[in-house]
Amino acid sequence: MILTVTMNPSIDMSYPIDHLKIDDVNRVKDVSKTAGGKGLNVSRVINFMGTDILATGIIGGFFGKFIEKNLDQEQIQHSFTHIDQETRNSIALLHDNGNQTEILESGPTIAEEDNIRFLKDYKKLLEKTDLVTMSGSLPRGLGSDYYSKMIDIAKENNVKVILDSSGETLRTSLLNNNKPFLIKPNQNEIGQLVGEKFERSNYDSIPYYLNSSIFDGVEWIVVSLGADGAIAKHNKKFYRVKIPVIKVVNPVGSGDSTLAGLSVAISHEKSDEEILKTGMTTGILNTMEKRTGFINKDLFSKYYDEITVESMNYVKEG
Repeated sequence: MILTVTMNPSIDMSYPIDHLKIDDVNRVKDVSKTAGGKGLNVSRVINFMGTDILATGIIGGFFGKFIEKNLDQEQIQHSFTHIDQETRNSIALLHDNGNQTEILESGPTIAEEDNIRFLKDYKKLLEKTDLVTMSGSLPRGLGSDYYSKMIDIAKENNVKVILDSSGETLRTSLLNNNKPFLIKPNQNEIGQLVGEKFERSNYDSIPYYLNSSIFDGVEWIVVSLGADGAIAKHNKKFYRVKIPVIKVVNPVGSGDSTLAGLSVAISHEKSDEEILKTGMTTGILNTMEKRTGFINKDLFSKYYDEITVESMNYVKEG
């Protein structure tokens, strides 16, 4: 079973408005409210793929109960640590021919006693899983080393960790003694970690930078390139993944969906090619849906077969 961690979930609210009127009343007819947060997007796609999944994290208040009810309706198993504070809202205003304005609450500040309770619950959940995904930002009250602590606990239980984070949280995890099994940064995040600025199409140099010492001990690195696919490193092997041209409906959540596909294939001990093709396929399928974190499983085989994975020859620069 896969355990998905969302430390700062939210209720994602989508408000479609023809024209956003500033300093005036904007009335909305069609409102979408779903259990949100990167880890819950991952959870949803794993569930669509038919793999056993248990969602965890920290929730509280009436909004936390809404999230649990929403997951129940989608038949997604969950076991959250509850706090007294209210879970946050994330509001997206979709307006004026494709513009999107977001209003994101920062969420609760986690008290030390709640931190201790969550880690205790997390340890118990690891006993019945073989893979854990950790996605998104950390709530206030938890330091940038919090994912590192969770990776240490997973290592003690022989559980692999797939980490989707950025900034100082990601850097701290990479500098920890126990490393995540897989990370999924984009080009900008790779550049920040190695102190380089990439041009968008400068893909040939990526393998060189993936050999930087900061990535030592990370078995899988999958660098997303958007519509251009991905470049991946598994141990000492490099791969170039190419995807078909598709009509994008909503790209939000495609990275989470890719992570879900990678997780499913890894949990089933698939080959390198199958792991990468599964991840790219679920990412593609999400971009074809209006709703974030949703895929049409019926289209899986069609797009899976159109993805190619080629070995790359790593040439040392300089």
